[in-house]
Amino acid sequence: MGKRFLSILDLDPEQLDACLGLAARMKRARAAGVPHERPLVGRHFALLFEKPSLRTRSTFQIAVRELGGDVIEPPADVAMGGRETIVDVARNLERWVFGAIVRTYAQARLQAFADAAPRLAVVNALTNEEHPCQALADCQTLQERWGSLAGRTVTFVGDGNNVARSLAQAAVMLGAHVRIASPKGYELPAVACSEIARRARFGGSLDLTNDPIAGVGNAVAIYTDVWASMGQESEAAARHEVFAPFQVNSALMSRAAPGALFMHCLPAHRGDEVTDEVIDSSVSVVFDQSENRLHAQKALLALMG
Repeated sequence: MGKRFLSILDLDPEQLDACLGLAARMKRARAAGVPHERPLVGRHFALLFEKPSLRTRSTFQIAVRELGGDVIEPPADVAMGGRETIVDVARNLERWVFGAIVRTYAQARLQAFADAAPRLAVVNALTNEEHPCQALADCQTLQERWGSLAGRTVTFVGDGNNVARSLAQAAVMLGAHVRIASPKGYELPAVACSEIARRARFGGSLDLTNDPIAGVGNAVAIYTDVWASMGQESEAAARHEVFAPFQVNSALMSRAAPGALFMHCLPAHRGDEVTDEVIDSSVSVVFDQSENRLHAQKALLALMG
């Protein structure tokens, strides 16, 4: 595996399998109290976060340290182009640290940072367009419950956003049939659909629909996310009206396959995209997903190190 993880598309199917397999082994070892290798001893990572974070920041801090490394977190006002250009920030960090874990806005901003420092390991901890670390944890969670994803249907209900995009990129490489049910005008971008279709294997596929009921048929997992992502707060009222028919509630879950899981990347807006009775139900795996952020990211960093 290379030193850049800006997108799920940076992994080939074999690398994705290797990362998920290592994540599962690391999770078992941690639960059993069995020490594992510490490939990041003597290596430092900079955490550069321009957006709020609980799960991503916490799990990366723990992951780096459990692998033997250390983290620094420059203040937000100097980290990503506040006082100086992104290029200069990257070139400075390249002289001091092994890698940078970056949570920022446009994917192009992350790409510019990575291009400026070719010796620096760079991890996408979320951009407006992609959330690949979340997708690793999501696929680990799905495999824990269902084993192979080949031939299984996973449905994302809601905005065709960064989480939907990265989930689809990963799941089709594992052979899943991915459906994304979105209101008209909020579908996954066409360029993303083309990228995903090219990476499908084992019969994996991607389908888009504007009908949430049709979208969840035969699905073994129903995934949703907030209706207005970070930076879209001014659109929240308008989006609430458009997305209301796409709420994941007990009625919608009943249309899925028996035992279908409920998934959410968190934080959730309870009563909007999902009801309390669903997110707190026995089929909800949202905190498994959250836990698996740690294990999936540890595996990723170990393979990059």
